Amino acid sequence: MIYTNLTNHFLIAMPGLHDPNFEKSVTYICEHTSEHGAMGIIINSPLDIPMSEILEQLDIDHPIARLENSIIYLGGPVSSDRGFVLHESTSTRWDSTLVVKDGISITTSRDILQAIARGEGPEKRLLALGYAGWSPGQLEQELAANSWLCGPADETIIFDQPASQRWQAAASDLGVDLSLLSTETGHA
Repeated sequence: MIYTNLTNHFLIAMPGLHDPNFEKSVTYICEHTSEHGAMGIIINSPLDIPMSEILEQLDIDHPIARLENSIIYLGGPVSSDRGFVLHESTSTRWDSTLVVKDGISITTSRDILQAIARGEGPEKRLLALGYAGWSPGQLEQELAANSWLCGPADETIIFDQPASQRWQAAASDLGVDLSLLSTETGHA
């Protein structure tokens, strides 16, 4: 099997993918190696959980008004009790950050949430509970089975596009109109 590093790519669910965890999803791949598999965050599955509730559970003081527009997303079915902040890279150093590429990082430490609550965190950010994960070779098999479209990620889709438009926008970025694709997959 040929390995291609898909870090900083979108996985766009094909119309025929009916897995309830990934149907009509866009997943941003944060890390992909042949040895460890892949890890990503679903960027278009908002939850009905206010950020204030998350911060209260973590005993982080916060002024409610500052968090009114903060949306929490279901980042994936793995470790859904664990938080991830996908954000623009900044000069601030957080305790636990993975730089995905120049300009985008993912942080899992409490200090970034404290900064967000104080209004000092990254301007562009996506807060998620859980992540999507694939064992070595699993993602490549799913791509070969036509479960996903894959292409380079676009920061504006992650941070600026409304969640409800991200699936179509990510596909359009690749020149694909999802409404023209069949929900059935096949192999020639």
